[in-house]
Amino acid sequence: MSDLPLLDAHDMARFAARGFLRMDAVVPDEINAQFLAEVGEIAQPQPGRKLRAAYGQLLAQAGIPEVGAGTPLARTYPQGSALARLLELPVVAGAIRSLVGEDPTFDHHFLHVTFPPAYHEAGGGENVSQHTHQDSTIDPRQAFDVQIMYYPHAVTREMGGTRFVPGTHLRKVSEAALGRYQNIRGQQHMVCEAGTLLFLHSGVWHGGGVNLSDRTRTMFKIRMNPSRSQVRMFDVSTLESPAGQRPIFYLKGPQPRSVEQILMTPEPWFEDDTGRLELLNRVKLWRYLTGDPSYDADYWLTRVENLAEA
Repeated sequence: MSDLPLLDAHDMARFAARGFLRMDAVVPDEINAQFLAEVGEIAQPQPGRKLRAAYGQLLAQAGIPEVGAGTPLARTYPQGSALARLLELPVVAGAIRSLVGEDPTFDHHFLHVTFPPAYHEAGGGENVSQHTHQDSTIDPRQAFDVQIMYYPHAVTREMGGTRFVPGTHLRKVSEAALGRYQNIRGQQHMVCEAGTLLFLHSGVWHGGGVNLSDRTRTMFKIRMNPSRSQVRMFDVSTLESPAGQRPIFYLKGPQPRSVEQILMTPEPWFEDDTGRLELLNRVKLWRYLTGDPSYDADYWLTRVENLAEA
């Protein structure tokens, strides 16, 4: 396992700060084609047929195994299958180990298929986007699950790729409370090449976009849980030794690239008041990932933890 290409400190800090890691076109075309073949053909729309029925038939016929929650991830997919081959790719295995730790467990998976307007018109349904949601409702843990979203074919903007809001993973909310929000400053939409992977912290707010193209969009999601420690699982040799706290007001040009600069870069949706709480939460998550309870960036936690002695 030690020869896997692990995430470096800056990649890990970006995940801690923003809650996602994107890998464009890392899955070979051969595996993409195999996966789509294993899923099977998607039937043409039939007038009067409800979309839910067509979706149910597709899921029943797809060559995707039914797996019980808690199964070791390494035993989830048959050897030689497209999904097993995907998870065995060194760049994927290295990212999984860096984020979730060794021997993660399988939580669930799902084949997300977003149909073009013709399907909705044939079935008399409405073509709308999925509501914004967080997959774990009020999950209080410092530990976290990771979801891999796999795009086996190219996704254009018209196809309504997954939208997600970077930096929302540390804002603990009720899933149902998010449904009213459809567009948030700084949100991103997955427009990508075939074989792209999106690693998401389980708390990131996201939803499927409306498909306005003339072809079906397919995305496969795998959620995994840590079974061992997530502490210092990335390439810790790339950690810089901080030389004390940096100046809070830095006026001599752009801040040098560092873990602190990454953790302290706000998202567009951060407000001046409660947005500061997100910075504290990022420092707490970095303490967890590095196993360093004394770490701080820009004095945020030191300031509120300071108890002057009598």
